[in-house]
Amino acid sequence: MQQHNNGYDATTHDEQELLVDLEIEEGSNSSDASLSPNTSQQILNLAVPALISLAIDPLMTIADTAFVGRYSPPNDPYPLAGLGSAAALLVFSFYVFNFLATATAPLVANRRAALDEKGAREVGGQALSLALALGSILAVVLLIFRAPLLEVMGTGVTGAESYAEQFLVVRALAAPAVLICSASNGVLRGYLDTKTPTLVLLGSNVVNLMLDVVLVANMKMGPMGAGIATTVAEWIAALCFLGVLGGKLPSADGDLGSNSRDDATIFPVLTLPKWQDVRPLVVASSSVFLRSIVLQIAMSSAAAMAARTTVESGLTEAGASSSVAAHQIALQLWLLCSFLCDALATASQALVADGIGRGDPKAVRGVSQTVFQWGLVLGLTLSACLWIGTSSGFLIDFFTSDEGTRIELGKLLTIVICAQPLNSFVFAADGVLQGAEEFTYQAKSMVVSVATAIGAFAAIEYTPFVAMLVGDNDTLVNVWFGLIALQSMRALTSFVKLAEEDGPIDIFGKQIIG
Repeated sequence: MQQHNNGYDATTHDEQELLVDLEIEEGSNSSDASLSPNTSQQILNLAVPALISLAIDPLMTIADTAFVGRYSPPNDPYPLAGLGSAAALLVFSFYVFNFLATATAPLVANRRAALDEKGAREVGGQALSLALALGSILAVVLLIFRAPLLEVMGTGVTGAESYAEQFLVVRALAAPAVLICSASNGVLRGYLDTKTPTLVLLGSNVVNLMLDVVLVANMKMGPMGAGIATTVAEWIAALCFLGVLGGKLPSADGDLGSNSRDDATIFPVLTLPKWQDVRPLVVASSSVFLRSIVLQIAMSSAAAMAARTTVESGLTEAGASSSVAAHQIALQLWLLCSFLCDALATASQALVADGIGRGDPKAVRGVSQTVFQWGLVLGLTLSACLWIGTSSGFLIDFFTSDEGTRIELGKLLTIVICAQPLNSFVFAADGVLQGAEEFTYQAKSMVVSVATAIGAFAAIEYTPFVAMLVGDNDTLVNVWFGLIALQSMRALTSFVKLAEEDGPIDIFGKQIIG
């Protein structure tokens, strides 16, 4: 069999058909391989299930946000403001552990491609064990330090504090479940199965929606009811994932689960493993973790800044809560669109890695270019959908009836709409660079981008000349301009690496042209 650059045997025929239809004849020069016209179809086959599963988690929070905002007492922004601050903290706390999926998937896939089924299952078990341990620790930290953590997040409005704490306490109990879901998703992606996570998470989202109707809409439990709904749904999803990996429930494609062709099972390891056994997983996770935590610090700081500055600007408590609530709604829409764009990253990661492993720069370049074309289409589509929803008044009516929140939200939605093509490029580039294993470069890029965002916000907020150029906006709008600066620098640094003539992508084909 042909060898990948990493030393593993090439993937089996079935795996090659699922990943990409790039065929290299035995004994021929790989540089002569041509890109199949079915590349777009292969991208969609991976991206569509990934898109659904990635969007489901923010949909849970959006459902909570919508139900709490819609069924709170009239002109009472405190429940939604409290949920907003707590949700921002939880997004940060959970998302920094996304390396459990991002790092696990290629490690499992590489071992499986090398016909090392035992090694693949061991990595999967280690990931589940790490998820269970980290999730339990995270739950304890959130419960014990909930008051100071919420204070850091800027929950300075007296009326919102109790709601924020109620929501956080309940959702903290789901921390192990959330991380188990993330690790399980990575394992299943390593087995080239994106359908099973989609089905599991879709079912859990239906449960969350039904419980929101009962607990928030009918029983008027507010943020606490929303927290209970999401926590129950996340634990159901985690148990379903463990059932599939443990061979108790069927999977979508039969590689794992009770319908597995070879009785493959993956369980958490409850004993402490040797360092040499877990070193690949830990090392592969480090750069991803750094990148994620820097990004989430930036996003959470934006939420905290929005809360603190509105309180300190002399607004009434109701006015400050309206600004925080508007920021929460806009941020959830932003995150939902980001997760949709991230589906392209999931697809391109596998396809680019396969092309690089084959030593086929033409295939890598072709896949990358196709991904960016789809990214442009997706970005423009998201902008159009958000514009229609905003122009018709549907989005604002759907999320809140509070007049102050509606006014502030209108200012932010324009920024969210305009940013979607930029966001789609950033996430498509993320997937391509992850497929090229440029994790360290991405971590450094994120640090530079966050520093740029901080500098941009400070310049707009505190420099009269710059403020005059961008308009006399309130602090909340300037926070969002800072987020645009963050994404712009991410796009620029990604483009530099993509265009490098001696880089792994060489998207313009300079090596061949030259």
